[in-house]
Amino acid sequence: MWLTVPVLSVRGYSWCVAWEIVFRPLHKNFGKHNHRRVHSHPDTPFPLNWNDIDDVLLDMDGTLLDRHFDNFFFEEELPRRYAALHGLQIEESRDTLMAMYRSVEGELAWTDLHYWTQRVGIDVVAMTKELDHMIGFLCGAEEFLQHLRQLGKRVTIVTNAHESGVAIKVAKTGLNRHVDRIVNACEVGYLKMRPEYWPNCARLLGFDPTRSLYMDDDEGCLKAAKEFGVAHLIHSAKSSSQLPPSPLTQFVSVTGFSLLLNGRRVI
Repeated sequence: MWLTVPVLSVRGYSWCVAWEIVFRPLHKNFGKHNHRRVHSHPDTPFPLNWNDIDDVLLDMDGTLLDRHFDNFFFEEELPRRYAALHGLQIEESRDTLMAMYRSVEGELAWTDLHYWTQRVGIDVVAMTKELDHMIGFLCGAEEFLQHLRQLGKRVTIVTNAHESGVAIKVAKTGLNRHVDRIVNACEVGYLKMRPEYWPNCARLLGFDPTRSLYMDDDEGCLKAAKEFGVAHLIHSAKSSSQLPPSPLTQFVSVTGFSLLLNGRRVI
């Protein structure tokens, strides 16, 4: 079912206003043709018992940080510059790069900025720094992290991003100040959608999967975590501020953080 709640957040002089939605599967065969829409009272709490959770594992891009930056970077700006470098039409350039991305999808090279610098002949790290004004938190993310601190949870960012990209985003947002640790994929040796990732990550961090919550916008990563036995799984359905939500039916999908605060609104 859908639970819908209005959320209002202030960022400097700008207002972030959104309708926050929770998509919950009714049963194992819940599908797109049998959705029922239920509007909850704005103070309806999300059914999450924080007493059952010691570790909170959070994805970075698309869960805490706005994926609009990454989408623009890899789908618009890099194709534009690659087209200019090689004398291609923009669509031809985009198709070429998309084929390159797919060729290493699921491998560490997929997110390695130094690998892409060599492969496309453009300094991708410098380009990330150049465009860092587009890097920012999703609405309500900072407030959610502050709430987790108040609850006394151990909070770890688990990201597929390369350490060079992580460093730039941390410098821009101060994300590291809100969490206990940030773990990039190279430290674990695999990307999060790989089954090998989760036992390696558990050994590295020492978390108990039965007392852990993991939130991500990527279905493959959530499935791998589920297979490993992570007990509490949340899908971030609103990964980009510029795109509509993309809910999943097999996981609890949320478009924001307010209902994860047990009914306390993000203001």
